[in-house]
Amino acid sequence: MTASHPRHRRALVIPAGMAVATALAFLPNTAATAAPAADGAASASADGTPLSYVVNVRGGHGTSAQVKEAIGRAGGTVVTSYDKIGVIVVHSSDPDFAKTVRKVRGVQSAGATRTAPLPSAATTDMGTPKVLSAAEAAEAEAVEGQDPLQPLQWDLPAIKADRAHEKSLGSPKVTVAVIDTGVDDTHPDIAPNFDRDASVNCVSGKPDTSEGAWRPGPSESAHGTHVAGEIAAAKNGVGMTGVAPGVKVSGIKVSNPDGFFYTEAVVCGFMWAAEHGVDVTNNSYYTDPWYFNCKNDPDQKALVEAVTRASRYAERKGAVNVAAAGNENYDLAADEITDPSSPNDSTPSDRVIDPSECYDIPTQLPGVVTVAATGAKGLKSSFSNYGRGVVDIAAPGGDSTAYQKPEAPATSGLILGTLPGGKWGYMAGTSMASPHVAGVAALIKSTHPHASPALVKALLYAEADATACTDPYDIDADGKVDAVCEGPKNRNGFYGWGTADALDAVTR
Repeated sequence: MTASHPRHRRALVIPAGMAVATALAFLPNTAATAAPAADGAASASADGTPLSYVVNVRGGHGTSAQVKEAIGRAGGTVVTSYDKIGVIVVHSSDPDFAKTVRKVRGVQSAGATRTAPLPSAATTDMGTPKVLSAAEAAEAEAVEGQDPLQPLQWDLPAIKADRAHEKSLGSPKVTVAVIDTGVDDTHPDIAPNFDRDASVNCVSGKPDTSEGAWRPGPSESAHGTHVAGEIAAAKNGVGMTGVAPGVKVSGIKVSNPDGFFYTEAVVCGFMWAAEHGVDVTNNSYYTDPWYFNCKNDPDQKALVEAVTRASRYAERKGAVNVAAAGNENYDLAADEITDPSSPNDSTPSDRVIDPSECYDIPTQLPGVVTVAATGAKGLKSSFSNYGRGVVDIAAPGGDSTAYQKPEAPATSGLILGTLPGGKWGYMAGTSMASPHVAGVAALIKSTHPHASPALVKALLYAEADATACTDPYDIDADGKVDAVCEGPKNRNGFYGWGTADALDAVTR
């Protein structure tokens, strides 16, 4: 079996019975050296069109007048400043801006957040969900005590969420922020649990709190709305049921109309969550344009530093940060990985990276819960990234029905979720696994309202169902090993501490 390489991990959409490798374009791994980020940034802005930058200074003391003046002299305009963590968002048309400002006293790092001029010129394929038809919805057999579409949700019993709901639906005092493409809060399964005060549009890097700014546009991805429903679709006699149907969910929109999640938006998202009482953040994306950000590159180093500061600040303020591991069937603990997709907003090229020095952000940042995906048979999803010491926990993310077929009455091996416009549909990916863990974390926080993020994570791992390595792992049964799992059943590369357990979250 070959690994699939979508441009982004947000979600895979796999028609029933179709192999992952044929459902999505495959880019072969060939060893080559990529052009340095600084060169890409300079060429992109050489015609005078602006780029966006982050400038990192000492946090907690406010941005000094001298630094701001130096930014101006270097050809930059300050968009906003997050003084508590020392991250400044800047626009500049000068291709030498980052190089110049790095020499300024008090500047610790600085780098371009993109290689394409503002606004982004490229379009990112976020995947199109398989919408549940009226006939499919009508054929779903209602079960007493369940929402109409719950029998199609094989993923809930896979983590014992159906049994957990008999004990608790979660507390409305707990909020999970969906840092994503936007959330349609008018959806009948989301509206009852939507937290408007914790919602915002962060696409520019500066919070926009205008009414509905957190919603996806008419032509934008349904991804964030799908994720929100997986977490907290209300148990209200309508549609489906979320993992934690009694908690609140908010939308923090960080994806621009072309589908890119740039550093300034991600920083804004974490900072907004931190300052608005969010208990859990879900992060089913990687920060564009680099799949892996290498700290030996001055631009990419600055991006790692900025997002690290923001995610750590959110955790210090009480949030558990949960993130998707990725959909490329990469071993994130390997000695090297060939990344063929970066930078994805201009001209990608193959580059060989060292995962110990180059990070998928935010999922590989300190303190972040890294989630791998499983299918309907409980095995690692064919596409899911893995890696001993990198993956913390596993949860349902779906898989091709040809590989892992669910038991009736469920008909699809993908994950059911809410879609904009009051619809429901299927998607798959570690993007779908992460919100299951975010939901379980929200149930733990509901059960232990005074628990710190560190304690919530400790309980999340301790309560997970230890899951032994799948050995050999030949998901497509072609006689060839598709991935190698290493480690014991309670701490291995496929499942981490094990499969998330929602029942233990409300009973222990």
